[in-house]
Amino acid sequence: MSMTRKILPVILLCIAPLALAAPPESRRDFIENIGEVPEEQQQAAPEQQQVAPPVLEDMETQGTDEQAEPWMEDDDLSFLDDDEEILEVYDPWETYNRGMFWFNDKAYFWVMKPVARGWRWLAPEPLRLGVRNFFSNLRAPIRFINAALQGKFRVAGDEITRFAVNSTLGIGGLYDPAKAHWDIEMQIEDTGQTLAHYGVGPGPYLVLPFLGPSNVRDGIGLLPDIYYSLVPQVFENRYYWIAISTDIINFLSIDKDTYEGIKRDALDPYLFLRDAYSQYRLNLILH
Repeated sequence: MSMTRKILPVILLCIAPLALAAPPESRRDFIENIGEVPEEQQQAAPEQQQVAPPVLEDMETQGTDEQAEPWMEDDDLSFLDDDEEILEVYDPWETYNRGMFWFNDKAYFWVMKPVARGWRWLAPEPLRLGVRNFFSNLRAPIRFINAALQGKFRVAGDEITRFAVNSTLGIGGLYDPAKAHWDIEMQIEDTGQTLAHYGVGPGPYLVLPFLGPSNVRDGIGLLPDIYYSLVPQVFENRYYWIAISTDIINFLSIDKDTYEGIKRDALDPYLFLRDAYSQYRLNLILH
């Protein structure tokens, strides 16, 4: 335990800048596919309801500019199915992780979400969807390379096809004709999955600045993903950080207040997100 505590600062020093530089595609997919909190996680003994963890105080979950929509259908929660293996998440840095969870929570409600609401009000939805498609298209090499490294050659071929079609017929990736006209769906593939494919374990659970749930393996996997992505090639120097910020804020403007729903319904949002993320990543690796 003492050794893991000693190496935590070193890991954070290496991974934290990557977390800001390359929000992984799977992070967006995780947010879009996480759904209603199961009833058993909403119920708690009276003494549990009276005392909340210190970093999980009630936040600003009211006042959203759009009425919350039903999150997801039951089928979208397959990675939380009771029939699947329930993971024992290795979380030796829970004190740090809860502190970073608190920081991310504040950053979300006080900075990121208000800006995203302003962008939602300013930009029509077709424009925001076009921005999302554009950045997703620039990350296609990440998905292609990692699919190929895992021997998923059909998926790799689909990603090459999607990139070629969307970059041309889709006007630089603003549209997704590969999906709309040829039913070629985007697949989530990243270096974290590739490392897992070759037997690398997840390591300790880790909450990253601004990005949230992760683990050491997926955090280290951000470095190759930055190299594979075309975003740094298209946007250089300070324009890169402007592009990354735009991408994140644009995504949050499209999201239907998923995190607000988790804060409202989960007894302990930290534990819910930790377990849901670990189960989600296991499902990606196994499939």
